Amino acid sequence: MVMLMKVVLGSGAQHMRDEFLAKAAGYDKELVETEIKTFPDGEKYVRVLGEGDEAIVVQSTFRPQDEHLMELLLLGDALREKGFKHLKAVVPYLAYSRQDRVTKEGEPISVRAVLRTLSLYYDEFYVFDLHNPETLKFFPKKAVNLSPAKAIARYFKEKLENGIILAPDRGALERARAVAGELGLEFSHFEKKRISPTEVQMQPVDVDVKGKNVLIVDDIISTGGTMIRAANLLKEMGAGKVFVAATHGVFAKGAIERVSKAVDELAVTNTIPTEVSKISLVEEILKL
Repeated sequence: MVMLMKVVLGSGAQHMRDEFLAKAAGYDKELVETEIKTFPDGEKYVRVLGEGDEAIVVQSTFRPQDEHLMELLLLGDALREKGFKHLKAVVPYLAYSRQDRVTKEGEPISVRAVLRTLSLYYDEFYVFDLHNPETLKFFPKKAVNLSPAKAIARYFKEKLENGIILAPDRGALERARAVAGELGLEFSHFEKKRISPTEVQMQPVDVDVKGKNVLIVDDIISTGGTMIRAANLLKEMGAGKVFVAATHGVFAKGAIERVSKAVDELAVTNTIPTEVSKISLVEEILKL
């Protein structure tokens, strides 16, 4: 009898639980029950109730970041204690990933500390749309930066006939290229030009958006200010509908409402649970 690959969900992945339960068997995987709680003094407690040789541990590390990271370590230790021989960590959103360099003497490279620590328990590491994929070198084993392009393309396919995919800046161009490649659409990016100490002008490069639906894609939305400016400009240029997508919805207070008012639809993936986390990455995880 072939033993199915086990899937363990931390508390940072419980918002995906129903979909995992519905789809896991179709990918020859089985969800393992866990007991996770917090002691009165604030320390975490975890217990894994299943058996097996290999497991995928899914744990997104959004707020409270430190609790979710500690839980991921404890789950790794619990699985090793139970005799699991090969562990994959899937961290849809990785906390501390933007702290990837020293800017002042005495600072840590926080993402390095996180990845090195996780490598004590996990043989493979997977993350979605990492801020700086080069930092995966700090995980000394197999480490993969996964693209959400297929999932984003699936969600917006019916809304983008004769559409254009745009990145908010040159740095996000590869994301636009990946989504456009899935849909067979044109893509480009916005160029930012400072015209005064307090004013930055945005302009899409080498594309005509008049009468066309446009999808702006990025890795993270926080305040949403760039997306709002881009959407307003596109409307002024005669674009049809304007959609905004991002992998990680790290929304500041009020950002969802402000962006939603400026565009026809705002949708992010479910790496972080929000009211606009409409794009599921569960199938991408189950394929690992």
